[in-house]
Amino acid sequence: MLLTLSTEHVRNTVITNEQGQTVYKTGTPFKLGVRTTTIQKIKSNDGQYHMQNQFDVLGEIEWHKFSSSKFRYGGTEVETKEFIPKRGLWGRKRVFIGPDNRPYRWNLKSRVVVLSRDDASRAEVARFHRATLGIIGRKRKAMLEVSPEVAHMMDTVIMTFIYVEKLRMDKEQTSRRGVL
Repeated sequence: MLLTLSTEHVRNTVITNEQGQTVYKTGTPFKLGVRTTTIQKIKSNDGQYHMQNQFDVLGEIEWHKFSSSKFRYGGTEVETKEFIPKRGLWGRKRVFIGPDNRPYRWNLKSRVVVLSRDDASRAEVARFHRATLGIIGRKRKAMLEVSPEVAHMMDTVIMTFIYVEKLRMDKEQTSRRGVL
């Protein structure tokens, strides 16, 4: 399944499915101090033609710079250091247990994030593709490619993706500033 993002800025984007229908959207109002991203999901109704522009709040991510950020979803609040802790030498991996009780791991590569099973198989189940300008090859919007294997936990994939891609973008911006 390919999900297209309206922008690479994952805290303020619209996510559409292969049919072009908006399935998730995120918004983060500007304010000084702690910012909160709200993730909304298309509301299920009695038929696919009645789903236009009706959304429910899936969850929120409260961003903190000097302490653990927080996920709020399903009436619970959990710190990211508990739900999706760092792993690896430079903390470029984030691990969590999915709703199916299986371990997963986001790998924050230098330009993309990749979700895989955190077991012996290391099977890749989701990958982010950044937008391209079309200078070399075709122009393409940012996309999240998700395996049908994890379709049952799409909400968790989306929430954790928003979180890890924001972390990866922050690291990229920091390293760019260091080079300048």
